[in-house]
Amino acid sequence: MTMEDSEALGWRSVADLIGDHPDAAVALIGAPLNERSLTPGRCDLGPRAFRAVLPRFSTYDVETGQVLETRVHDAGDVALKALAPDAAFAPLRDAVQAQAHRRLTVIVGGNNAVTRPGVQGLGLPGTALLTLDAHFDLRDTDQGLTNGNPVQALLDDGMDGSLISQVGLAPFANTKRAHDKAMAAGISVRTAGECQRKGFAAVVAEELERLAARADRIYVDVDIDVIDRSQWPASPGARPGGVGVHAFFEATLLIGSHPKVRAVDLTEYDPSLEVGDLGSLTVGRWFCELLAGFEGR
Repeated sequence: MTMEDSEALGWRSVADLIGDHPDAAVALIGAPLNERSLTPGRCDLGPRAFRAVLPRFSTYDVETGQVLETRVHDAGDVALKALAPDAAFAPLRDAVQAQAHRRLTVIVGGNNAVTRPGVQGLGLPGTALLTLDAHFDLRDTDQGLTNGNPVQALLDDGMDGSLISQVGLAPFANTKRAHDKAMAAGISVRTAGECQRKGFAAVVAEELERLAARADRIYVDVDIDVIDRSQWPASPGARPGGVGVHAFFEATLLIGSHPKVRAVDLTEYDPSLEVGDLGSLTVGRWFCELLAGFEGR
């Protein structure tokens, strides 16, 4: 056995799939946007922490026997230091647009303000939005853009509310006004309680099919505070009663496998709130499940 073959000191990891691969079907963009977070934090550290944990993940899934082989083109981090969401809009939109010819683009934030330019990077006409989120993100925009109003900003841009599905909304974490806005706009609203009763992955599958029937492509916003806080402390907005990680990973596999999903973001990961690497290990597994689903298309 040669040193290259030996697994004594290492293994082929998911990090080995990522690099300068111009012809890859999947692209990765870091979006370290942090300014105008309603709860101050360090979501700008998310892309770095995400990349750093990937060597800890093998390409092999013992549950299914699948070996991940998809190469991922690393498009690097967009330069967003100290930029507010309005100033970050064009560079983020353009970065996503530059990768839009690929079958899947993964954007790792960063706060939730990355979602609006991400959707616009795919092109607003013909694009639907699925959010996995404890919050509506429909705060008013009269005081400018924040991580609390990307969905409202998209409605202001002219997005058809019937092309938006919001899954995992938490009780006592939103306002009646935001709920009323969502219903008036025609947004499909699926609460955390409904997800618990029906199964999170089942609800996500229903909404993917609903949107696929109405749009040419789907953008998925994964605000990771949708996960129960006992299993996900690394977001200021995570609450007790959220989605369990097993259900979250199951839904991620479905999202990756859907042929109309063209871009997925992960937002509100704040490494400064880490407890025992729980956050980074969760986002690493999320990425593995996303690639595993993609390979099943």
